[in-house]
Amino acid sequence: MIRHILVRARLGAALWAAAVFGFPVAVTAAPAEIAVIIDDLGYRYAEGQCAIALPGAVTLAILPHTRFGAGLARAAHASGKEVMVHLPLQPADASANPGPGALWLDMDREQFHAALFTSFAAVPHAAGVNGHKGSLLTRHPGHMAWLMSALRRHGGLFFVDSYTTASSVALQLAEEFDLAAGRRDVFLDSDPDPEAIRLQLRRLRALSLQRGFAIAHPYPATLEILETALPVLAEDGIRLVPASGILRHAKTAAAPRDGG
Repeated sequence: MIRHILVRARLGAALWAAAVFGFPVAVTAAPAEIAVIIDDLGYRYAEGQCAIALPGAVTLAILPHTRFGAGLARAAHASGKEVMVHLPLQPADASANPGPGALWLDMDREQFHAALFTSFAAVPHAAGVNGHKGSLLTRHPGHMAWLMSALRRHGGLFFVDSYTTASSVALQLAEEFDLAAGRRDVFLDSDPDPEAIRLQLRRLRALSLQRGFAIAHPYPATLEILETALPVLAEDGIRLVPASGILRHAKTAAAPRDGG
């Protein structure tokens, strides 16, 4: 499922912007880089295959302990795509189950690490982690310290904070543990209506001049827009890069909460 678009600052793609946003933008001298993270993958085979087939260096974030998750991770890696663990974390809504392998606030450290490393094992070739839900757990420094410490021990996996709550301390803790890390700026398609997606793309265009993390969900309109936009990137001097390649450009300025 499409989740994140991370966009390097200083976009310089007049033609691509005209095609996507409906109007041109000024071209800057600095090259632009975009990373696209597609998440919530693992439950549906066809959806995962469509994500793998997207052009360029998109990154796939796969839910652990799902029917097709391990196979999709292997297929994505074989196709040259970067893989992440889309790690279920406890949300603030007690009625919302984040899914198998979730990390909960009432776990002790031993339980937390056991669940975490089992999830790592369930997603082969993972280079990084982002959170699935997590609006409660990401507020707690102790648990986030456990997570970031484990990411360091597991080969220094990078971390992307989906930032489902403005109270998240996840990025701060990732930086304290010296992990490559970043967080989103915009939920691209909280409203799945195509015109609403285009409106958020315009917002993303404005934000990308300063920073640029966005999150999108797996709606047909979003897929269609990306399938149209991604092949044009190289023509306009924009490089599509894995998520790990964009994090060195990440900004930590606060982003508004607009989805979850």
